[in-house]
Amino acid sequence: MTKSNIKKAALAVHKKHQGKIEIAGRAPLRNKKDLSLYYTPGVAAVSSYVAAHKKAVRDYTLAGRTVAVVSDGSAVLGLGDIGPEGALPVMEGKALLFKEFGGVDAFPIVLKAHTADEIVAAVKAIAPGFGGINLEDIAAPKCFEVEERLINELNIPVMHDDQHGTAVVVLAGLINAFKVVGKDIKKGIVAIIGAGAAGTAIAKLLALYGVGNVVVVDSRGIIDPERSDLDGRKKELARLTNKSGKKGGLLEALDGADAVIGVSKGGILSADHIRRMAEKAIVFAMANPDPEILPEKAKAAGAKIVATGRSDFENQINNVLAFPGIFKGALENKVQRITPEMKIKAAEKLAGLVSKPTASKIIPSVFDKRVVKAVAGAVKKRKIKS
Repeated sequence: MTKSNIKKAALAVHKKHQGKIEIAGRAPLRNKKDLSLYYTPGVAAVSSYVAAHKKAVRDYTLAGRTVAVVSDGSAVLGLGDIGPEGALPVMEGKALLFKEFGGVDAFPIVLKAHTADEIVAAVKAIAPGFGGINLEDIAAPKCFEVEERLINELNIPVMHDDQHGTAVVVLAGLINAFKVVGKDIKKGIVAIIGAGAAGTAIAKLLALYGVGNVVVVDSRGIIDPERSDLDGRKKELARLTNKSGKKGGLLEALDGADAVIGVSKGGILSADHIRRMAEKAIVFAMANPDPEILPEKAKAAGAKIVATGRSDFENQINNVLAFPGIFKGALENKVQRITPEMKIKAAEKLAGLVSKPTASKIIPSVFDKRVVKAVAGAVKKRKIKS
């Protein structure tokens, strides 16, 4: 379908269904006995019990199996700050994906809030009714503060999917891509274009995994400790990355790089950029809807493997491979915090589903029914490494 046809069709089906999700009852309501058990007077006994044993709310209500998908609409897809109303169709879609792919009940929450304090206060206020919080489409750097505070102040799992769902799937794809090109990822050089939410999380996870050298480029060039314009978050990135001390901009970052991860904007990479990379280059051009470079152009310049965020190209790097399974595992195992070790394990499990990776298949399909079970199996309570 053309972009014009997709737009018309999407508007039509959303108006027809008035959204994408609905509330459905789990308990039978057929007669007076059912009514007395599930509502008055029976429900009073449950309310009294839960009031006296607050941790039991997860066992007696939907709180133990429901995720809140929360956004302030400040960084929606590639549309930017379009507000809570504009964000709602996306959050509804996310809730639909949770249910269809992971069997996890999720509810969209859009906030007319502008500051980190307002978002944190709102999420903490609604948290008793949920088993997990999926933050979505909150602009950087605000998203970092919001997530960190909520992780520390709530006793349920919190994850900003734009950061960590992306990072998990990227790592899974890279593990298999390096196998295909016959290189050791622990000795590889990976350049990341973009130091926003996704770029930051990817860099941290790759560094923790032990990738040889991760080089991050923002709008002003390579991030290194000698730059005087770095905020606290980028200073942390500088400590974790660029082991070889590269300086300069995008061109210098790509010199000899084995892989490039684009989480920036469409068209920023050219054939000349790809030619500066090492042989059998790996290109993840993930800007949506227009990637940093089109697959055919990257391959013509020498790239061996190309992945994008789009479903109409091979090797789609899609967050839906991660977040339903991560939260399903967290809810089923009553995990209070999703750790970096869990994310690495999830990436390894995801990569392992492709038994014989090839240049055109480094990541399983989003419709592969094994995905959620594999990822959920990585999110268990285990001894946390320092």
